[in-house]
Amino acid sequence: MPGISETPSTFRKVSDMPSPRRLLSSSKVYEGRIWDVVSDAFELGEDTGTLVRDYIDHPGAVAVLPMNVDGEILLLKQYRHPVGMDLWEIPAGLLDVAGEDFVAGAARELAEEADLTAATWNVLADFFNSPGSSSEAIRIYLARGLAEVPEAERHVRTDEEAEIELVWVTLDEAVSAVLEGRLHNPSAVVGILAAAAARADGFRNLRPANAPWPAHPSQR
Repeated sequence: MPGISETPSTFRKVSDMPSPRRLLSSSKVYEGRIWDVVSDAFELGEDTGTLVRDYIDHPGAVAVLPMNVDGEILLLKQYRHPVGMDLWEIPAGLLDVAGEDFVAGAARELAEEADLTAATWNVLADFFNSPGSSSEAIRIYLARGLAEVPEAERHVRTDEEAEIELVWVTLDEAVSAVLEGRLHNPSAVVGILAAAAARADGFRNLRPANAPWPAHPSQR
């Protein structure tokens, strides 16, 4: 098999990279309340012909895995209409405030959805939610040093968020729920598995909260 004889010292690290292609045209084919659908015509290279792809033009999002001093993580249950299910998730939200700092956006979602603040922030993982059909980029933070938002300052949750239920579970319980197919929210799945991997060295190798995020739409 290719690469099977490579030694660790010669193994090339894999890394996603920007890949500019010749954009011939771009047009909005649907304008939605939250995101739009655009249609791009482009070329992969010279003499390759024109390709057309429609996709969701998305502002990106942040998610937060809150962890308490006992190593438990907070999950919240919320109804998601497109799939018709109550999903156990982690606090998350759109980066739809122009110019908002990514960590500030994550802190806002943590306060609004979980009534919590955090003193320590690290990046757990970055991923594209559905790169074949959407430009959405998501960054997941690990939030520690938690404190409750005072009752009088708490966000009033409405619509689906009004039904949010919160539960603390051990990280091992959450990992089992993922591997047994009981959790389906992508930010929760990625965040839980990333946290379990990061726990092996006591979270020492996690990136700082302000680590560059070149994959976010605003940076591309």
